[in-house]
Amino acid sequence: MIQLAFPWAFLLLPLPWLIWRFAPPHRERVTALRVPFFRQVSHALGQEPRAGSVVLARTRIQMITAAFCWGLIVIALAGPERVGRPVEIEKSARDMILAIDVSGSMDTVDFTDAQGEKRQRFSAVQDVVRAFVQGREGDRVALIVFGSKAYLQAPLTEDLQTITDLLDRTQVGMAGPQTALGDAIGLAIHTFEASEIDERVLILLSDGSDTSSRMDPVNAAEIAKDNRVTIMTIGVGDPEASGEDKVDVKTLEDIARRTGGQYFFAADQSALTAIYARIDEQSPRQVETLSYRPRQSLAWIPLGLAALLGCAAMGWLSLGHRGGRAQA
Repeated sequence: MIQLAFPWAFLLLPLPWLIWRFAPPHRERVTALRVPFFRQVSHALGQEPRAGSVVLARTRIQMITAAFCWGLIVIALAGPERVGRPVEIEKSARDMILAIDVSGSMDTVDFTDAQGEKRQRFSAVQDVVRAFVQGREGDRVALIVFGSKAYLQAPLTEDLQTITDLLDRTQVGMAGPQTALGDAIGLAIHTFEASEIDERVLILLSDGSDTSSRMDPVNAAEIAKDNRVTIMTIGVGDPEASGEDKVDVKTLEDIARRTGGQYFFAADQSALTAIYARIDEQSPRQVETLSYRPRQSLAWIPLGLAALLGCAAMGWLSLGHRGGRAQA
């Protein structure tokens, strides 16, 4: 389908005629040869000397060519363009960050799988999170791992395969043996700064208490709230343990409550799977559909025709078919 981007440009069509009809010919003073016997010459020719000017007389071919060229230029100014069929693009309406504890305690083999066998905590978490990520098609997801320090493994991206690949390559202890809950939240807030989407969710999973953060986790949660970040916290491991290996349930609950999120606890792999399924239900995939029509400008066609027509007319004139002169 062909459309005009600026149809009002056709109002310019009568402009040359209006100038020719209502504007006087251009006059200017030029140098001339002064002849002492000019009056005698004019008298001999039977002419009366008077002020005047010479206006070139245009041929019919010149006038027709000029009219066609002007019409083609106006068509080009009107912006003819070929409009394609509507194209719809789905854009994510939610950004999500997964922050996963990879401290030394995640190497503990105490998670029971569906077959009743004991598994390493982190290995079970990997399986559940991998399935969760694969079901978030269309969302932008980022991955943070933390131990003694927090590290951004992958920024916000719709390439979920990259997220799962990086998750598979993550190992326990690679970020240090301790737990930095507050730093993980702070890094998530910083990552969300690149997001222009209002719906921001952080899913924080940990099996210990904060032991190495430079920022208190609760204070970090308050800052997250100010930045419109909702935090879902998941505790895994043993809440009855002592020291660093004890799940700090109170802190995880406080973090979730302050940001309008929820706290969950998983004692085995089945419970962890159910938790992520519940989070998936509470935070369904949200997309914003954008529609546009591809447009291809065709203004070069009338401009090219005008140029060819003008060159042809100039060539014709250069062969000797020049207009005469008319005395005004």
